[in-house]
Amino acid sequence: MMTSFPDRSEAVVIGASGGIGAAVTALLAADPHFETVHAFARRELVATADGVRVGQIDIADEASIKAAATRVTAPRLVFVATGILHQQDHGDQKLGPEKSWRNLDPDWLDQVMRVNATGPALVAKHFLPKLPKEEKAVFAALSARVGSISDNALGGWYGYRASKAALNMLLKTLSIELARSHKDAIVLGLHPGTVATNLSAPFQKGVPEGKLFSATYAAERLLSVINDATAPQTGSLIAWDGKTILF
Repeated sequence: MMTSFPDRSEAVVIGASGGIGAAVTALLAADPHFETVHAFARRELVATADGVRVGQIDIADEASIKAAATRVTAPRLVFVATGILHQQDHGDQKLGPEKSWRNLDPDWLDQVMRVNATGPALVAKHFLPKLPKEEKAVFAALSARVGSISDNALGGWYGYRASKAALNMLLKTLSIELARSHKDAIVLGLHPGTVATNLSAPFQKGVPEGKLFSATYAAERLLSVINDATAPQTGSLIAWDGKTILF
């Protein structure tokens, strides 16, 4: 359970229909510290617990993001769980992740950047002003270790790596500006590990035993990281195990 937030807090989950987003929503709904959980997704959701308020959002449409923000009052936690790694419904062509520069496609690069970096940045634009200025508040977005430039030893996955690196820089920059007005607020990028969701489905065969996490386990670990986070960590990229990942 989350213990570092005040009672009767309000939370927001963007991408609540995905594996991790749905698990985070369920855990927050069961936490007595959170009175209201706003669960937003592109498709229509059905509330599954008391205190959960559902709504629709399109991460690629700023008007949709702005409209969703008007439904929220003063959230202590905004959790962005959206992301794209591959797409299989593009005619006969499977898009992403690219194994070689020969596979680079400008339209796919634009789409990955729009969903993985631009979308969360626009969520921040409209939701950060909603954060309370007193006591702890967190804006967190799912990132990935492969977005670390210093950790890149294998190459490939051009669009996904680049979009997550861009997201990490956006979150770092947002954290600097937010700290000027919200001294206790924290902006985090979160690496969930390899999770058994649709996003990772085509790439799970080579995952070592014990390293493919359920969505619930990943959500529990990420919420633990958020619970333990302090203001000096704002702008960091932190893994599911609590370890900071260098950019």
